[in-house]
Amino acid sequence: MKIVFKNLEEKELSNFKGGEKAFKVRMHEGNYNKIMKGILVPGASIGMHTHETNSEVVFVLSGKGTMIFDDTKEILNAGDCHYCPMGHSHSFINESDEDLVFYAVVPEHE
Repeated sequence: MKIVFKNLEEKELSNFKGGEKAFKVRMHEGNYNKIMKGILVPGASIGMHTHETNSEVVFVLSGKGTMIFDDTKEILNAGDCHYCPMGHSHSFINESDEDLVFYAVVPEHE
């Protein structure tokens, strides 16, 4: 199944999961998966949250971001991938002066 993100409605979610500024996202939602193309503008973040019933894979397309994963801090650049397993927590922060663009896949677990 082909997903053309530019054809999906862009939503701007303010203070997503308690983060700063807005998270711009184009999202495909299936029965058990969310597949997203997201943008965090400079100074924006996704707040710390726990994946209780799902996991998340984040792949950075462009820009640079800081991922807080449980008690660790990871710097992610274009081409880097982050995995947050079920039961763990993370937050994503754009501390740079350019947009942070990424894909994210969130599969639900039974």
